[in-house]
Amino acid sequence: MSADSNLQSEDRFLCSICLDVFTDPVTTSCGHNFCKKCITQYWDVHERCQCPLCKETFNSRPQLKINTFISEMVAQAVETLRKDMKKLFEAELKRVQQYAVDVTLDPDTANPDLILSDDGKQVKYGDVKKKLPDNPERFSQCVCVLGEQSFSSGRFYFEVQVKGKTKWSLGVATESISRKGKIRLSPQNGLWTVCLRNGNKYKACAVSLQSGPEKVGVFVDYEEGLVSFYDVDAAALIYSFTGCSFTQKLHPYLNPCNNDDGKNAAPLLITPINLILCEDRLD
Repeated sequence: MSADSNLQSEDRFLCSICLDVFTDPVTTSCGHNFCKKCITQYWDVHERCQCPLCKETFNSRPQLKINTFISEMVAQAVETLRKDMKKLFEAELKRVQQYAVDVTLDPDTANPDLILSDDGKQVKYGDVKKKLPDNPERFSQCVCVLGEQSFSSGRFYFEVQVKGKTKWSLGVATESISRKGKIRLSPQNGLWTVCLRNGNKYKACAVSLQSGPEKVGVFVDYEEGLVSFYDVDAAALIYSFTGCSFTQKLHPYLNPCNNDDGKNAAPLLITPINLILCEDRLD
């Protein structure tokens, strides 16, 4: 089926009032279909009770019943679209995973409240602030850490396990990011991040997200000005920053946040990329 025929087929499932996919589709006596809420609100604000399409006027407001046939067809179309989108995102995730890099955390940048594993792959909030030299690279207030590796061209990708946490932030930061005092997470301040707050509220800057990943993939295309975040297990795109203008080296950025009375004690864990899984997705 061609793209044009696909579009024509999808048009059958669009309400002519809201121009969106039918929700609780109903049919008027003149044979036209609308969302139940759309046609009800349309009649509420118009003096005449008439069809918005053919303008047939009804002496009294017709009793509306759900069009089960269209409702079932819409459900099937949405499910088909969902499966098609999942395949596309699986292929996209497989593609960006090929740019995987080995990331280790830089202890010289870590806030004194943080505990890093010996291999530099894990970071968590500690109960006791360590006495560390306040070197220029170290974050003094924000409980975050940068990756040792920096990138000033090309593409790179890494994955971080966030399972079991109620709060976290991760992404990439410019090398000149402020290390002292409070830090506002925004591209204007050299930070491209996705955040979890309060256990269920995800944000990218001021955009709330409705995803609950256990492992997050971060992909950067330096020349393209793109930073994308993926739910690895669901093979779904979480959010993308586009049209970015990078002029400095970029470092991976991780912030495990405080322990949240023990609820957020799990570490952020930089995980190896499952290349076998990547190859399987090629089939």
